[in-house]
Amino acid sequence: MVIIQIADLVVTAFPNGMAHYAIGGIIIGAGVVLIYLTTGHIVGASTGLETTISYYSKLKWFQQEEFISSRDWRTVFIVGIIIGAASYTVVLGIGQWVTEVQWWRLLIGGILVGVGTRLGKGCTSGHGICGLASISPASLVNVVIFLGIAIIVAHLTELVGVIP
Repeated sequence: MVIIQIADLVVTAFPNGMAHYAIGGIIIGAGVVLIYLTTGHIVGASTGLETTISYYSKLKWFQQEEFISSRDWRTVFIVGIIIGAASYTVVLGIGQWVTEVQWWRLLIGGILVGVGTRLGKGCTSGHGICGLASISPASLVNVVIFLGIAIIVAHLTELVGVIP
């Protein structure tokens, strides 16, 4: 009986199956391990973006030694994320990415995510993938805060009737 309930829960939560999530997780995990073994750095998208900006910005924040010394491989990492997502879309024939969300909402959301990333000293990929795997207490706190706020905002948005 319990096994049937668990199976029903899995089917409800993953109506299109779980294989592609498992494969994606394995690929992400292997990438994180590869980067750590070859560079000694924990990977995260926000640091990758900051180091990429260090090529162009002369602001003191972006000219930190950590950013300058690792920006080449981190830029390749960010370009790889973009190419990987685009390739996935092309291979599956999904077409272009579209949203019905107004541009100003996307802008405000992007700014809030950027501020949150700085306040949390990292992004969901750094804390959620690498930090949790490293059993970092700070990453656990950050991930709980990220998820908690996301859940609250999603429910509040739905309650007030906001639509794209």
